[in-house]
This record gives sequence, structure tokens and C-alpha cells, in this order.
Amino acid sequence: MNMNLITNQIITDWKPHYPSLFGNHSLALTHNLAASSLFTDEALARLIEKSPREGYHVNYSQKTPGNPPKRREGEIKGLSGLEVLDTVRNGNIWVNITAPAKVDSAYGDLLDTIYAEFEERVPGFKSYKRNLTILISSPNVSVKYHSDVPGQSLWQVRGTKKLYVYPASKPFISQPALEKLILGQLRETDMPYEPWYDDYAQVHMLEAGKMLHWPLNGPHRVVNENMLNVSFTTEHWTNELRKHYAVNYANGFLRSKLGMNKLSQQVTGASYLAKLATAAAVKFTPLNPQKQKVYKVDFQVDPKAPEGVRDIEGYSFSK
Repeated sequence: MNMNLITNQIITDWKPHYPSLFGNHSLALTHNLAASSLFTDEALARLIEKSPREGYHVNYSQKTPGNPPKRREGEIKGLSGLEVLDTVRNGNIWVNITAPAKVDSAYGDLLDTIYAEFEERVPGFKSYKRNLTILISSPNVSVKYHSDVPGQSLWQVRGTKKLYVYPASKPFISQPALEKLILGQLRETDMPYEPWYDDYAQVHMLEAGKMLHWPLNGPHRVVNENMLNVSFTTEHWTNELRKHYAVNYANGFLRSKLGMNKLSQQVTGASYLAKLATAAAVKFTPLNPQKQKVYKVDFQVDPKAPEGVRDIEGYSFSK
């Protein structure tokens, strides 16, 4: 997808002061991807049909006020992509296509174009190890309070959702919780949450053609309005983000293995260099505490079942 970034920009409302906000504050922007052919029912159905088991997740959780309970992992079998979309439209599930570019290179081209545009507009911003995940979710679905490790943005393409973004600091995210998240000892959606956190959240109504980028590790949760929602996330790394990752990785190892508690998160100076060496020494040896994620599958997408979910005998897979 070769776009002329001067005449056909994806972000349509960029302002001169936005570079100073990018990555430091929540930044809501308008984009032109709601009309893209990459997100029609037909395009999404093809992705669903062609994505291998390791290339998607399908989840379910009970509809409850506020933060929903733990989500369940499911599978898609014996259904066309359009049947899956109809089940999502009428059920209580969401499908995450985690590697669409491996199915259709046009999504990789889109990702490259998005980041080329940001790198052109934000001085000094250079990204790598980027990814795009497509989210297709039922009316009124809620996504639990969680935080992500890389830099993150959410792009709304179809439907409307309410996005709550919380400060990336105590008490909304603790240093030990962030370290466990980075070490894979805590699932993103298992982070501690209290209802009063909402009093301190920034609340954004994301309609089709809107996106939001927020500061690194910022906790957030999502509530769909009463319609099918299609959105996608973009994630990236920069040298600066990798410094924070390395420090928190080393801190997590030092806290869990050596019982150390007074740990700085600074990314400069002698302590940072020592932690960088620690992270490198641990990550690429058997001492590495990170493990493959294990997912237990216990339902199958079924258009005829209540909420589109039919229980099956459980099994696990790793990725």
C-alpha cells in the first residue's frame, strides 16, 4: 500500500503541536480507514478462514457491569468466515486475528504506511518490531482492564466503543505488576482493578474513523456500544521503549529471584547499564523466567448456541 504521505495521509487532522504529545499523553486522532476495503465483511471473512490456529484467538466472558470476569478461549471449526461474523454480530464473543499480514500482505503494507506517516510527522520517532491485530467483537462486549508491554494504539473502523485509559502509574499499575507482566508471570487481563479507578480515567468514545494512542503501559479497558465493532491495534518498539522493557525485565528478575525490592526504573546511569547487562544475561540463558503462554480452549463458536458459544472438552495449546 504505497500512499503519498503528503496528498493521501491516513491521519486527517494532524496539528503542529501533536509531536510533543505523541507517546507522552493520550492522543485522539481522526483517520480515513473506515472506508478501507481491508475491513469489509468479505475481507474479514477471508482472514478468518485462512488464519491458522496460532493466528487467532476467540474469547468469551459473561456480560457484567464494569470489569468483566476472566475470559475463556475458544476455537473456530467448520464455519465459513461469514458465518463467524454473523455469530459475532448476534453473540457475545470477540475474534482477534493476530497476524493478518501473514495471510494477506496488504495488511503489512498498511502497517508500514501507518508508521511511515508517524515517523515523518514525529521528529526522532523510529519504530521497529511492529504488529497489527484485528479485533472483531459483539455488541456490548467488554474487554477487561489490562496493560500492554509495547507501544500501543487502537484504531476504530466500524461501530463505536468506549475506551477508558488510566494513568500509567501507581496505584493503577504497580511496579511489581508491570514486572510480572513483562516476565509473563501475569496475564495482561489479570491486573488488579478497582471500580473507583474509573473516577481517574480518561474516557474516549471511539467512533468509526477515530483512533487513540496512549503512553507506554497505560492501563485501559473497553466497552462496546450496541453494535458489531471492528477495530485494530498497532504495536511497536523504539530504542527508548526497549530501555524501559530491559529495566523492568531486570527488576522483575531481581525481585523474584533475589528478593530485592528497592529497584529504580531509571533508564540512564550506571544502574541502568548494570540492569541492561543483567537482562541480556538472563533472557538468553536457561535462567530466563519467561515461558510460552498456554491457552486452554473450552468452547467452540456455534451460531446455534446461546451467545454463540458451545462448550467442548478442554484442551491446551501454547504460543
